Amino acid sequence: MAQQHKTHDHPDAVDGGRQYGKFQIDIYRNGLVNNAKPTVTTDPNKLEAQAREHLGVESYNYVAGGAGERATMDANRLAFRQWKMIPRMLRPTTHRDLSVTLFGHKYDSPVLIAPVGVQSIFHADKETGVAEVAAEIGVPYIMSTAASSTIEEVAHASGDGVRWYQLYWPQDEEITESLLRRAKENGFTVLVVTLDTWALAWRPADLDNAYVPFMKGVGNQVGFSDPVFRRKFRAKHDKEVDEDIPLASQEWQADVFSGAAHTWEQIAHLRKNWHGPIVLKGIQHVDDARLAVEAGVQGIIVSNHGGRQMDGAVGSLEMLPEIAEAVGSEITVLFDSGIRTGVDVIKALCLGAKAVLVGRPFVYGMAVAGKLGARDAVKGLLADVDQSMGLSGIQCIADCNRSMLRKVQYGGDVKSNN
Repeated sequence: MAQQHKTHDHPDAVDGGRQYGKFQIDIYRNGLVNNAKPTVTTDPNKLEAQAREHLGVESYNYVAGGAGERATMDANRLAFRQWKMIPRMLRPTTHRDLSVTLFGHKYDSPVLIAPVGVQSIFHADKETGVAEVAAEIGVPYIMSTAASSTIEEVAHASGDGVRWYQLYWPQDEEITESLLRRAKENGFTVLVVTLDTWALAWRPADLDNAYVPFMKGVGNQVGFSDPVFRRKFRAKHDKEVDEDIPLASQEWQADVFSGAAHTWEQIAHLRKNWHGPIVLKGIQHVDDARLAVEAGVQGIIVSNHGGRQMDGAVGSLEMLPEIAEAVGSEITVLFDSGIRTGVDVIKALCLGAKAVLVGRPFVYGMAVAGKLGARDAVKGLLADVDQSMGLSGIQCIADCNRSMLRKVQYGGDVKSNN
């Protein structure tokens, strides 16, 4: 049975939508009245470095690292630099509307909290804290299967906030069904299925420290709390999960990150057991986007897992326009990988995304100041979106289109952050 949920007040909500740009005024006012500066830097080029000061080597490498030589991470950021905004003047943009409609539900903004695992290694507030503040500021929270909190705990913390569930797809169909059932019973409305992480990539930053949190039981809480997994573990080993965490960790990881890929035909099993929108995360090729349409899912996320899985891959933004043009009228196209600024969000929307996922920035804010740091990092991003829309002559999200951009490849254009 679903737990009783928290409710949240929305002090920034006004008639017609939230005033996300107000966060900028609040910062200046707080400085004037209280001589206080932001706890989390508002500079996207300094955020990672600030977070590093608060993290241990293993935790920092886990979030900041990528696959191989991090070439895909570089490609993600460089792809944004190739597109330049073309501002328009004398338009009625004094008041902006950031709201979007996804799968029949209206959201306050086009920004979603990306699924990030093992958040307890960044701060004790972990997933439950971030879910709580996401609800407070009206941003959907996408929970990872690799969470260090249970499905039920995150649902309780999220309260009346919007929450989606990200599935690392087990090989065991009965366990998969149990996870989907728990998510649905606890108010998760959209299923996000990650396709690109059926095995962990070659990640030197983690390998050089021989570090993977899952083998120590961290990030396995969804599995360890699952009744079907617990029953099967007990039957196989004649002991409880809690009696042998290392062995239970091996069993759970062997099912979730098995090294065996699923197939397009198996999407039918998910559709049978999830009565709501299904979104496939990790689409990079236009042919895969078409296959997603044929599979009958409702959405895709153009993503390369933030450069964490496949080294030397194309930047996600590079593929977004082609994919959106091919299937955007048949399926909801979302975007992930490389968002660091408000203008990045606008560029992705102009190139065909209906909304975007943000990952590392909120984790870095969390590292600095827990759930409140995560909140302020996201509020800063939203304020940047709001202000930049106004300054570029965009009144609402529907006005984000290709006419607002030009692709320009300056020889000296380099990435400024990861």
